[in-house]
Amino acid sequence: MKRATPYLYFVGKTEEAFAFYRSVFGGEYTAVVRYRDIPSPDADAGASEPDEGDLIAHISLPIAKETSLMASDVSSSGAASYIVGTNVEIHLEAEDADEARRVFDALSEGGTTQMPLAPSPWSALFGACTDRYGVRWLVDFAGDVQFPMG
Repeated sequence: MKRATPYLYFVGKTEEAFAFYRSVFGGEYTAVVRYRDIPSPDADAGASEPDEGDLIAHISLPIAKETSLMASDVSSSGAASYIVGTNVEIHLEAEDADEARRVFDALSEGGTTQMPLAPSPWSALFGACTDRYGVRWLVDFAGDVQFPMG
């Protein structure tokens, strides 16, 4: 496997969420496709309602050297089975302690903290939070900690 990429789903909030993530991680989108942009005999191929053509069918934002965050909006027909944040948890390994603090603080602002960023037996700094959009994040800076693996 070359890389693992988390993929998120939102109900009409993908564009807003990705503007937030871009403010946290920086960078440029490598793809932004709206449902109306998908070639099909139907005007809004991926959307179940005509006014859903402006929703995001696919978006990608690099968040680290080898990892991108990807997402799409769930159409109204899929919204009933959609549960915010319960199917994805994203682990971020920071370059240094300052980066871990900055990213954790930004992601947890307006959300909830399950475990404050602090030293742990397996990491110099580790924290868990849910951002304002219901996405669960694990922020980790291993530092010099050597956690026994067996």
